[in-house]
Amino acid sequence: MTDSRLLTDVSIDALGLDPSLSRAAAELGFTYCTPIQADTIPLALRGEDVAGQAQTGTGKSAAFLLATMHRLLANAPDPSNRAPQTASQPRALILAPTRELAIQIHKDAEGLSKHSGLKLVVCYGGTGYDTQRQAIADGVDILIGTPGRLIDYWKQKVYTLKAIEVAVLDEADRMFDLGFIDDIRFMFRRMPPPGDRLNMLFSATLSHRVMELAYEHMNSPQLIKTDTDTVNVKAIRQKLYHVSREDKLPLFLGLLRRIDPTRTLVFINTKREAEKVEDTLNANGIQAATLSGDVPQKKRERLLDDFKEGKLPVLVATDVAARGLHIPAVSHVFNYDLPQDAEDYVHRIGRTARAGAEGDAISLACETYVYSLPDIEKYMGHKIDSEVAPSDYYANDIERPAPRPRKPRGGPRRRSGGNGGRGGDRRRNSGGGRR
Repeated sequence: MTDSRLLTDVSIDALGLDPSLSRAAAELGFTYCTPIQADTIPLALRGEDVAGQAQTGTGKSAAFLLATMHRLLANAPDPSNRAPQTASQPRALILAPTRELAIQIHKDAEGLSKHSGLKLVVCYGGTGYDTQRQAIADGVDILIGTPGRLIDYWKQKVYTLKAIEVAVLDEADRMFDLGFIDDIRFMFRRMPPPGDRLNMLFSATLSHRVMELAYEHMNSPQLIKTDTDTVNVKAIRQKLYHVSREDKLPLFLGLLRRIDPTRTLVFINTKREAEKVEDTLNANGIQAATLSGDVPQKKRERLLDDFKEGKLPVLVATDVAARGLHIPAVSHVFNYDLPQDAEDYVHRIGRTARAGAEGDAISLACETYVYSLPDIEKYMGHKIDSEVAPSDYYANDIERPAPRPRKPRGGPRRRSGGNGGRGGDRRRNSGGGRR
C-alpha cells in the first residue's frame, strides 16, 4: 500500500469507476488516489487524452489501467469486431519499453481486472514465443507488450490494430533512449485515428521530443505534471565518495561490510564491470548476481524474485533495471559508477525510499565518471554531500575471484524470438549491448 503522505484526499470510490474495478481496488487496499491518479483518471474517464509526467512508483500504472478498463467496460465493443475474424482484435494496447515493465504492468492489471471479465495478454522478447503468439490468437481485450515482439506478431497477422479503443504509451522518454520510436510510430499509424480512441502517454520528462510525439499521435492531450519525485528524493540520504578508479572496488567492498547489505541495489555502467564486481563480492562472502540486458528472461525473473524476497542480498544492475521495477524495501542504492545522464541518477536512487520509507544512496565518483557530477547536481538543484573516505573504510583483504571461462566464438547464431533478427526486444532493451 502507498504511504499516506503520498496520497490525496480523492477516494477511489469517488471516481465513478465500473463497480468491478472499485471492488478489485478495495481488495488490493487502494482507497485514495496518488496525485497522478487524481489528476489523470477523471480526465481519461471523460474521454480526454492525457500526457502525464510521473516517475516510477507514483501510481501511474494503476491510473492508466483503471481508465483503460473502465472505458472498455463502459462501451460495448463494435459488433463487427466480434464477428469471426482471421486475426485477433484487441481493444486496448499498452506499450512498454522493457520486458520487466511489461511484466509488472500485466501483474498490476491482473489484480485490478479480476472481477471484470476482461482478457489480458502480455508479450515480450526473449522467451515464450509460441505461447505468447497463441495467447494473442485466442483473443484478447488488453494487449500489453514491448514493441519488437508486438510488431513481429502483427506482421504475421496474429492480431490487428483496427479495433483499438485505448492506446497507452508508458515511459515514452525511455522509448527514445532504446531506439523504439520508429516502431511506436509504425504501430500508432495502423490504429484508428487519434480522435476515435482514448490516448494516454506517461513519461519521466515531457521533453520536446516526447511532446512532439504526443501532439502527432494524440487528440489535444491534457498535460499533467506531478511533483512526487521531490518527496521521494528528500527521503533519501545521499552520500558521495571521491575515489580513484583503482581503489573503487576496495572502497565499495569496505562500505558493504559496514552495512547490512540485504536488498542492496548496485548500478554499474557496463556489463563487464558489473560481472567483475559480482564475482568479487561472491569471492568475498557476499552473495550477489548481475541483472543486465542479455540475461535470459527466466533467469531475470528468478533473480528479481530472489532479490525481492531477500534471498539475494545484492543485485548488481546496469540501467536496464533503473526504471519500471517495483522492488519493495530496498535499503541501499549504490552508484558504483556515476550515470552519464543526470536523469538516470534520480531513477537509480529512486529504487530506495519507496512508499514513504527512507533509504540511502551512496555514489562513488572516480576519474572516469566524475565529469557527470556537475550535471547531476544541477538537475537535482543541490550539492550532494561528498568527502574522501577515511583509510579504514577500504577493504585490504580482498579475495580475488577466479577468471570467468571464455565463451566460444563462432558457431551458428541462436534463433531469438523467430522474428528475423529483432530478438523480440533483446538487442534494443539492452541499449545495444552497451549497458
